[in-house]
Amino acid sequence: PDELIAVVEPGVINYTFQQEVERYGLFFPPDPASYKYSTLGGNVAECAGGPRAVKYGVTKDYVLGLEVVLPTGEIIQTGTRTMKGVVGYDLTRLFVGSEGTLGVVTKITVKLLPLPEARGTLLAIYADIDDAAVTVAQIIRARIVPSGLEFMDRASVQCARKFLGGGLPEEAGGVLLIEVDGPGKVIADQVEQVREICIREGARDIRVAEATSEAESLWEIRRCLSQASYALNPVKVNEDVTVPRSKIPALVRGVERIAQRDNLAIMCFGHAGDGNIHVTIMVDRSEDELHKAEHAVEEIFALTLELHGTLSGEHGIGLTKAAYIGMEIGADALGAMKRIKQVLDPQGILNPGKIFPAEGGSR
Repeated sequence: PDELIAVVEPGVINYTFQQEVERYGLFFPPDPASYKYSTLGGNVAECAGGPRAVKYGVTKDYVLGLEVVLPTGEIIQTGTRTMKGVVGYDLTRLFVGSEGTLGVVTKITVKLLPLPEARGTLLAIYADIDDAAVTVAQIIRARIVPSGLEFMDRASVQCARKFLGGGLPEEAGGVLLIEVDGPGKVIADQVEQVREICIREGARDIRVAEATSEAESLWEIRRCLSQASYALNPVKVNEDVTVPRSKIPALVRGVERIAQRDNLAIMCFGHAGDGNIHVTIMVDRSEDELHKAEHAVEEIFALTLELHGTLSGEHGIGLTKAAYIGMEIGADALGAMKRIKQVLDPQGILNPGKIFPAEGGSR
């Protein structure tokens, strides 16, 4: 506790770890939506983010060092137990986000922060997504950095409304879920500042949590979407593109056009504070629907790159995005990555087929 670090094994559940460090008055910020069942090893493999990334960053910002078993059998230690360390190449950052293709992580050293004294949570409902996007920009412009700034589009609101049995207006065009944290004496002022900005930018309704239980109820509106989406269709195609915050409306409008044209159920929700939007296509099991979804994904990726975004903010490439990696990563950079893979894993035994497309398979 005095050093503000922890050493953990990769099988520890994120939520369990967060509860444990809070016993010491400490705080581990990375909180993927799957934090109640995702492991810290998986978080490291994917460089997981979550709602708090807008203020606190992602997993790589908290990993100080690793113990890694290489595919060739050697066990190496990377990084340090200190806040600074620039001896040699930064192998820790190389392994974080490598999706298990370079080594097997067996120990993780992470830095911790003091637990914020207080939190304030608001839900703002808008008729139009542009007003919600302007609100995001105005909050940041006011020099307020929320610990959570989540966005839901019209389709997501309708889905959550059905799942939770009401609680949200049917005509809502967009919703922002905003959380601030810090010293108790400043939180009330920040909540009021954020509320005033929301009103000024056209929020139709604002709900401020007065207690922890109310805050959890507001967060449930956002967290339920993964399960709620299956009410639309049985098969989920879930992408997590990221664009500059100011480009969120353009992305959502482009996705809506694709959905209407192809008669597809598509939801956009996610982390408005850092522009990471989960574009979720729900389809049936018919070959026609699956084909339309595949074509829609390629169009959404192209639109994302046109808006100066990236194809994945926190889910990684894995198998399903391997064919598209060439849309964003140039041939020379991709070649350098493949050479690193070849050096560390000459037999190709770790997660074969992940990240890199088969020869001739890149788009």
